[in-house]
Amino acid sequence: MNKFHPEYIITMKDIVQEGAKILRKVTEEVKLPVSKEDQDALQCMLQYLKNSQNPEVAKKYRLRPGSGLSANQIGLDKRMFAALFDDGQKDLECMLLNPKIISHSLNMIYLPQGEGCLSVDRDVKGFVPRYERIKVKAYDITGQEVILKFKGYGSIVIQHEIDHLNGIMFYDRIHKENPFKLPENVDIESLY
Repeated sequence: MNKFHPEYIITMKDIVQEGAKILRKVTEEVKLPVSKEDQDALQCMLQYLKNSQNPEVAKKYRLRPGSGLSANQIGLDKRMFAALFDDGQKDLECMLLNPKIISHSLNMIYLPQGEGCLSVDRDVKGFVPRYERIKVKAYDITGQEVILKFKGYGSIVIQHEIDHLNGIMFYDRIHKENPFKLPENVDIESLY
């Protein structure tokens, strides 16, 4: 039986930490139609993000706050993730399966304070260049094909999660010799 049923609460003990093999492999496509098991796991992942962003609940369960969580971060070899973030107007939640970036802007952005990750329990300094705008083709939790556009912070979160599904950690994108060096010959600016 799948442990990620609707009443299950994901806590930090469920989150796979860096060094685990599953975080370095390209995850398997999710089979459609979407199984109840996959839907339940996605709902649990989204609930973790909601819990982690609620100060009282986060304190009670000792959760680190997150904006995104991919299936391989909870040990599932599946191309799917949940994300919950403020897109500037409202809180946006999404649960996406088999996502692919189908187009992106030429200009790039980065978070001045760097990126963090629920699977990385240490402070990693450095800029992570990301596309400012992306268009993603994926399937939603019901199995419907969707095409979504993200910009700014949302674009960063979605790229971070898609990287996870491809076995890429955010710090792989930081310049090796100089963590604060930005790519050349590209328009890139700090998000804030």
